[in-house]
Amino acid sequence: MTPQAIPAASTLPSPAGEAWADFRRNRGALVGLGVILLVAVMAVFADWLAPHPPDAQYRDALLQPPVWQAGGTWMFPLGTDDIGRDMLSRLMHGARLSLLIGIVSVALSLSLGVALGLVAGFARGVTDQAIMRLMDIMLALPSLLLAVAIVAILGPGLINAMMAIAIVTLPHYTRLTRAAVIAELSRDYVTASRIAGAGTLRLMLVVVLPNCAAPLIVQATLGFSTAILEAAALGFLGLGAQAPTAEWGTMLAGTRQFLERAWWVVTFPGLAILFTVLGFNLMGDGLRDALDPKLKQR
Repeated sequence: MTPQAIPAASTLPSPAGEAWADFRRNRGALVGLGVILLVAVMAVFADWLAPHPPDAQYRDALLQPPVWQAGGTWMFPLGTDDIGRDMLSRLMHGARLSLLIGIVSVALSLSLGVALGLVAGFARGVTDQAIMRLMDIMLALPSLLLAVAIVAILGPGLINAMMAIAIVTLPHYTRLTRAAVIAELSRDYVTASRIAGAGTLRLMLVVVLPNCAAPLIVQATLGFSTAILEAAALGFLGLGAQAPTAEWGTMLAGTRQFLERAWWVVTFPGLAILFTVLGFNLMGDGLRDALDPKLKQR
């Protein structure tokens, strides 16, 4: 009986390559990735792609309809708002601001949540109970209400809104990190590292944390959609980005009184929020399927 050939190590797929192969089997995840890449391109190159400056006012074209509607013109493909600003240009620049809000909020929340989760998972006892009870209290409050309360204390503004969103989403990262740390601490490689003389800080950052990265990456991806929704809600309430800043929630708030006579001023910012959030959710589901070993076995 001829023995089977053992593949060379160079021909074995890398973990990243295997994850990408699993990810691209999910068509919904690829669609979500495409939407996110499109929004990212608009955000990065908004200064060159936008046909007009976002705050330029054309007084002779107030509430100009989209190009396909009677009275529309190619000068303003998606129409203009109530003071003559081009909708397409403001949507492109709003994509930049929405992605910036997502990046900053998720980075702040993820870094602090990972730190608290590591401390809770390693310390246990009174420290663990104190951290987790605080997270439970925060989770017991409606997220939007908590964000509004934080912004009301700090004052309205974009930076304060990002801080509020980071605080609101903090418990999810803390609880997820703690659960992953507790599961990893019972494994043999952690015991071997302890016997080899690894200190607590090395165990946290070098040994355990890299093995908790997969669920945190998925949660961070889904956290982008939460951050964009929360920022749009705060902007709609007048507590986030302030006019005349081109932010999707602020655009909705400033033009909602024209909904019946100029549907495009509300519809297009709403669709931008919808498709961006949907794209992050689809991509997050694809990442979860690609990075979760249990789902791979199924």
